[in-house]
Amino acid sequence: MTAMQRLTISIDDDLAEDFDALIEARQYSNRSEAFRDLVRRELQQERVAVQPDVPCVASLSYLYDHHDRTTALRLMDIQHDHHVLTLAATHVHLEHDLCMETLILRGPANAVSKLADAILAERGVRDGQVHLIADGRPSAPHSK
Repeated sequence: MTAMQRLTISIDDDLAEDFDALIEARQYSNRSEAFRDLVRRELQQERVAVQPDVPCVASLSYLYDHHDRTTALRLMDIQHDHHVLTLAATHVHLEHDLCMETLILRGPANAVSKLADAILAERGVRDGQVHLIADGRPSAPHSK
């Protein structure tokens, strides 16, 4: 078991009530676990911000019009051009002309973000979102 340190924090009543509502909504068993998750999430975001080459995993989901064949082909070409970063793709038919794809990506955060931005900016992509997570592996050594 991991060693733990006890921290004591003070927050105003309104913030405590909001935090307790979040804990209940997300079904945490206690405040400590909810607080640890918030700290982990913030530290990961900071790590990605200050170390753009930090190894990460990501899910990229986006919607596009299936009947615009050129969009589908362009998206597939982008994925093939970045096959080293693309681990898996799932294609879902939501409606007659609307599809959703989710890509699982892995690589340096800056490269993964650049690929996600390129796909989301592609003509014909209606909407999308990327969720990037530093994967805990050490970064490549920085050259000076």
